[in-house]
Order: sequence, then C-alpha cells, then structure tokens
Amino acid sequence: MKEAKFSNKEALGFGWETMKKNFPFFLGLLLVSYSLYFAPWLLARRVVRSALLPGMLLHIIDYLITFIISMGVIKISLSFCDTGKAEFADLFRQYPLVLKYLGGIILYSLVVLAGTILLIVPGIIWGIKFWFFDYFIVDQGAGPVEALKKSSAITKGAKGKLFVFFIVLGLVNLLGLLCLVIGLFATIPTTMVAIAFVYRKLAPRTETVEETEPIFRLAPDSGTAGA
Repeated sequence: MKEAKFSNKEALGFGWETMKKNFPFFLGLLLVSYSLYFAPWLLARRVVRSALLPGMLLHIIDYLITFIISMGVIKISLSFCDTGKAEFADLFRQYPLVLKYLGGIILYSLVVLAGTILLIVPGIIWGIKFWFFDYFIVDQGAGPVEALKKSSAITKGAKGKLFVFFIVLGLVNLLGLLCLVIGLFATIPTTMVAIAFVYRKLAPRTETVEETEPIFRLAPDSGTAGA
C-alpha cells in the first residue's frame, strides 16, 4: 500500500493561494451560502410557534437547501483543485444527488454515534475513516454505502496524518474567529479548498487498497490505532 501523500503545509498553502486569487468569488459564495442556510431556519422557527405543520415543512426545506449547498461547496472546492476556477452556479447544481447525500449523512452519523458510544475513541477513528464519503457522492455519484467504503479505502494508513490535519484546520478557523470574525471570510475558503486538495491527493489510492476487508475494524493500521 502506498503511503499517504499529502502535507498540511502544501494543502493549506494551496487553499490560501486559491482564496487570495479568488477572494471576491469566495466572499459572495459565503454570503449567499450562509444567507440560504439561516434564512429558512429563522423563518421556520417563527412559523412553527403558530403553525406546527407549515413550520415543520419549512424545516425540511431548510435541510434540503443545506444539503444542496453543502454538496455545491464540495463541487466548487474540487473544481478549484482541478482547474483553478469554478462556476458559482455549481452551488446549486448538485440537487439530483440529494437523496444519496441524505443517505450518506444518516449512515455516517450512525457510524460515528456507534463509535462514540464505544468509549469515544472509535467514534473519532471512524469519523476520520469515513470523512470523505460526501466527496465521493459529489465527485463520482457514489451511493451511500459505496461512498463510505471508498472513504475507508483512501484513508487507510492516513488516519494519523488526517487527525493532525483536521486539528490544524480547526486552529486556522479559530484564528479567523478571533480576528473579529471577519477572518473567517479568509480561513473558511482556505480550509474548504485544503480539504478538497487532500481528497484529490488520496482518492487515486482507491485503486491500491483491498476492498474486501471489513468496513469496520478496530485493529491498528499504519496511520493510527484504529480501523
């Protein structure tokens, strides 16, 4: 099996340079995305107090919008990794995959919850192991189970590096938050492109990993003490 070929410095450097070159694009992307995230949610909260069923319907619409935008952000991040540019319309074009994404979210959440119940550590391990499931759904149109299996394959031997990587990303966004919140307009695009960059580095490794191994395994691998 090939060793995980990515570095935090390279991924964050690529994300930072991409953000700087396309800052107006990312600024608009964040403003539109968060407006669409929160506007239906706030409206649903107000409506549900007086009319339960319409309020619940608005909450469902809010979740669907959130899923579509989340997939759109992944598509845009991957486009910047692949071609150095992206289309704003990609934020909304992934709606045909929404049921696969919903299935993936449910499976991923159940897996992480089960691992957390098993004394937390397995939850962290499995959270990293299946982290890229949504990238496979958006990138390859994979079904929920297939997406989790593919994520398991590319993270094999890389979980330790990924754990450190995600901690670094958290610290970067914390720094953005401390910079009067405004810094998040720079750090969020940087980190989202950095994650897509790492996915692009790891995804080709799918071909080199045995797919017949159990999807859940708690024995140590070369990346970290987990599945």
